[in-house]
Amino acid sequence: MTTLAGGTDTLTRDALTVLQPGFTGTTAPDWLLRRLGEGLASVGLFGRNIASPGQLAALTAQLRAERDDVLVAIDEEGGDVTRLEVRSGSSFPGNHALGAVDDVELTHQVAHELGRRLASCGVNLNWAPSADVNSDPRNPVIGVRSFGADTELAARHTAAYVTGLQSAGVAACTKHFPGHGDTAVDSHHALPRIDVSADVLAERELAPFRAAIAASTRAVMSAHILVPALDPDRPATLSRRILTGLLRGELGYEGLIVTDGMEMRAIAGTYGIERGSVLAIAAGADAICVGGGLADDATVLRLRDALVGAVRAGELPEERLAEAAGRVRALARWAGAAGSPAESNHGTEIGLHAARRALTVTAAPGLGSPDTFEPLTEPPYVAAFTPVANIAVGDETPWGVAAELIHLLPGTVTGSFSAGDGPEKKAGESAGRAALQAAGSRRIVAVVRDEHRHPWMASALDALLAARPDSIVVEMGVPQATPRGALHIATHGAARVCGRAAAEVITGGPGA
Repeated sequence: MTTLAGGTDTLTRDALTVLQPGFTGTTAPDWLLRRLGEGLASVGLFGRNIASPGQLAALTAQLRAERDDVLVAIDEEGGDVTRLEVRSGSSFPGNHALGAVDDVELTHQVAHELGRRLASCGVNLNWAPSADVNSDPRNPVIGVRSFGADTELAARHTAAYVTGLQSAGVAACTKHFPGHGDTAVDSHHALPRIDVSADVLAERELAPFRAAIAASTRAVMSAHILVPALDPDRPATLSRRILTGLLRGELGYEGLIVTDGMEMRAIAGTYGIERGSVLAIAAGADAICVGGGLADDATVLRLRDALVGAVRAGELPEERLAEAAGRVRALARWAGAAGSPAESNHGTEIGLHAARRALTVTAAPGLGSPDTFEPLTEPPYVAAFTPVANIAVGDETPWGVAAELIHLLPGTVTGSFSAGDGPEKKAGESAGRAALQAAGSRRIVAVVRDEHRHPWMASALDALLAARPDSIVVEMGVPQATPRGALHIATHGAARVCGRAAAEVITGGPGA
């Protein structure tokens, strides 16, 4: 083995180079800086690492003082999945809202402005966009993170997002290959399975990835899903047939392949993160994402040693590991050459503008129409029927319309209701009755998120609307259920700006 300056041999350095670990805290820990000096080339940031734009810029400067070409990655989709604004909600609507508008130039502008914010804080790799076609409405993990259920719509907006983000000097990482939309299982908890033919996959799931590759996406993230039509034995992240045969061979992709988080149960609960990481690199992945839950030096050393041990045992070709490390360094060179993005001409209000355009406003039959709706002038009662958040979104990010209504109509009162532990129908009826009692004589604004996936939520609305048909319903998930209420507002996402746009309609505010 060749020994480099500082005593790190080439093999060990390459093993560190392919890792993308996270860490805890808002400053870089000593162990992370030490590993950067030994060959670690990427770092992943999460909401726990971010307190403000200034603090984030200082953190990334601290990392670059140790290694000036470090890749700083983040999971910033905008919309429901935000790390920059995890404590307030995003200033940008997510993919589903952009797909509802279906203006590719708008999608490009939103992605560019989001990229500018990331770049200004020193972030140069974004684990976005989600190119998944949300073909299963029961999907518990994609939903509004998808541009929609239409393949061609998802493809054209994926391409627009990639070009917009990368025009700001931030590498896009299109995910979750070969498509996580047709699942009813969250891979954070278990291994999903997609049982459709190779022809359906080629026509539906793969189209947005072809568009992303044509748009020169710099990275692609694999999905922890089993697709028997492509590989009956191993999930995509660990499948040479899928990563090397399909993505590299058939689709002609030459950029970086990143795994989804290896600590997710779909991999950690079946193969373990060490074995899974070795298999992923052998299958054709170039970078191992780990750190959403595991974020310490011990994890980095375990994975480093697993890769080195696999090479020395003949289980992982050394040239495959070297090739993977080379792709990481190539992306770092691209990011370093991208420079600072030019000033945009659409400004920081592009997110709110997009959220306003994404609204779909209807009314139940016999209860008037949106055109005859009289905006509220008295503070209402906001009843938020709150589901359990999926891990990708996280439960720490606020959502809803209450904060925005309080701003526009001071005195607005709010309450949150959930299914609790009872049977779904009874729990829903109980939640609906509790909301009615809490509201008193105030006009009710009922806020739901994916009503179609939560029978208890539908029962809650049944009970509430039977007693108060004049209630306003705001759906902040995928608007699959039949619209109802005196006014029904579908926001196509739960970003802060989506809540703002809905509140403006309810009160006749600035953008109404």
